[in-house]
Amino acid sequence: MSAVLDHPGSHDHDHDHHDHGPLQGWRRWVFATNHKDIGTMYLLFSFAMFMIGGVLALLIRAELFQPGLQFFNPELFNQFTTMHGLIMVFGAIMPAFVGFANWMIPLQIGAADMAFARMNNFSFWLLIPAALMLVSSFAMPGGAPATGWTLYAPLSLQMGPSMDAGIFAMHLMGASSIMGSINIIVTVLNMRAPGMTLMKMPLFCWTWLITAYLLIAVMPVLAGAITMTLTDRHFGTSFFSPAGGGDPVMYQHIFWFFGHPEVYIMILPAFGIVSAIIPTFARKRLFGYTSMVYATASIAILSFIVWAHHMFTSGMPVTGQLFFMYATMLIAVPTGVKIFNWIATMWRGSMTFETPMLWAVGFIFVFTVGGFTGLILAMAPIDIQLHDTYYVVAHFHYVLVAGSLFALFAGVYYWGPKWTGVMYPESRGKFHFWGSLVTFNITFFPMHFLGLAGMPRRYADYPMQFADFNMLASIGAFGFGLMQVYFFVFVVVPMMRGKGVKAAQSPWESAEGLEWEVPSPAPFHTFETPPKLDISATRVLA
Repeated sequence: MSAVLDHPGSHDHDHDHHDHGPLQGWRRWVFATNHKDIGTMYLLFSFAMFMIGGVLALLIRAELFQPGLQFFNPELFNQFTTMHGLIMVFGAIMPAFVGFANWMIPLQIGAADMAFARMNNFSFWLLIPAALMLVSSFAMPGGAPATGWTLYAPLSLQMGPSMDAGIFAMHLMGASSIMGSINIIVTVLNMRAPGMTLMKMPLFCWTWLITAYLLIAVMPVLAGAITMTLTDRHFGTSFFSPAGGGDPVMYQHIFWFFGHPEVYIMILPAFGIVSAIIPTFARKRLFGYTSMVYATASIAILSFIVWAHHMFTSGMPVTGQLFFMYATMLIAVPTGVKIFNWIATMWRGSMTFETPMLWAVGFIFVFTVGGFTGLILAMAPIDIQLHDTYYVVAHFHYVLVAGSLFALFAGVYYWGPKWTGVMYPESRGKFHFWGSLVTFNITFFPMHFLGLAGMPRRYADYPMQFADFNMLASIGAFGFGLMQVYFFVFVVVPMMRGKGVKAAQSPWESAEGLEWEVPSPAPFHTFETPPKLDISATRVLA
C-alpha cells in the first residue's frame, strides 16, 4: 500500500503554542510522551543492555578458551551464564522490539501517537530500576543468581538475596511488557487511518499485534512462577521444595508454559521487519500476505501446546513425549510458510543488496539453520541425548542472535534514515554485516559438534577433546563483540549526530507505506490530521 498524504505539510508546520513541541533538555526524555522519543529511549536502553550482556558472554568465552579453570571459579561462571541470559532476553531483545513498535506502528498506521502516551512513558521507566537491580545483583551477598536463566528450583530456593532482587526485577519488566502490549493492541485496533483495514496493515503491525496478545497471556504465568519461588524462599510454602512435598518439575512446567511462547515473542516482530524489507529490495509485493498473517497467528496459537519439549528428560510418559514431539514438528509448518513466502517474493525480483537487504537475507539463511536444528531437537529420542549440551546452545543462538538480532540490525539500517534524517555509510553497513555473519558462524557453528560429542552446557571446565572447537568459538565471539562496538561507534553515533548524507523522504525508491510519506527525519508530531486512504486506488481521498 502506498499513499499520498491528505495535507502534505500537516505534520511539520510550526505550532504557535509551545505545548506542541518537545520539552527542552532532560525534561524532554524524563517526561516523554511522544512515541518517537520513547522508541528512541527503548532502543538506546536495549543497546546498553546488549553491551552488558555481551561483556558477560565474552567473560564466559574467555574462561572456556582452553581447558582448566583460567579466571573464574565455577560458581561465578554460572552467575555469568545466568545473568547473560536474563539480560539478553529481558533487557536487550524484548525492549529493542518494543522500541521499534513505538517508533514505527503509529507511523505505519497513520496515527498521531500511541493510544496511552503517559502509560507508554511509565512502561519504559520501569525498565531502568529493573535493569539496575539485575546488574547490581553481582554486588549482593553471595553474588548474582547462579541458576541458569530459567531460575529452576531447587537451585533458586538456595540462592542468596540477589535471587529476590532478580524476581522483583522480572516483575517490573513483566509489568512494563504488559503495559506496552495493551498500548500496542489499543493503538492498532482503534487508531488506524481511515481506509486502512486490518488486512491492509503492514505486516510489522500484524506481527506486533499478535505478539502483544502473547505477552499479555504469558507474562502473568512467569510472574506466578517466580512469586511461588519467592513464597517458597521466605513464607514457608513448598510449591517446588521436595522437603515439604513440593515438586521442582512443576516449576519447569509453569516456566516453560511461559518460556516457549516467549521464544516466539522474540521472533515474530523480527518476521515483521524482514517482511517489510524483502519486498522493498526485491521490488515486488510481498508474496502471500494473507497466508503470512494466518501463519503468524498459527505460530502464536501452537506456541502454547509445545512447552514440554524442553522437558523430555524429566521423566515424561511416552504418550506425553509423542504429543509434544508431534506438536513441535507441526509448528515448523507455518514457519516454513513464511520462509517460502520470502523466497517467492525474491524470486525473479529486481533485487539489489543494500545493507538492510543483506541483513534480511542473512536472517533467512541463518534462521533457517536454527529452525532445522530445532526440528532435530523436537525428536524425543535425539533430544534426550542432546539435552543440556552445546547443541542446544547452538540452536537457540542461531534463532535468537541470527534471528532476532539480525532482524533488529536490518530494521535499524532500513528505518534509521527516517529516524535520524541521515543515511548510514553503505560501506560501513556492509562491513558490519559481513563481519557479524562470519564471526557469528565461527562462534556458534562449532557448538553443534561440541554438543554432538557430549559437552554439557554451563560447565566452566571441560576435557581436552573439546579444546579446539571451544578455542574457535571463543575467537569468533570476541570478533562478533568487536563488530557490534564498530556498529555503534561508526554507524549509530554518526547518524544520531546527523553526520552524513541527508536522507530523502523515501531513501528506498520502491518502499511502500505511510512512514515514507513524512519527511526525514520524521517530525516530532506526525499525522495530526489522519491521512484518508483509498486502498484500492492507493491514493488519498480528496
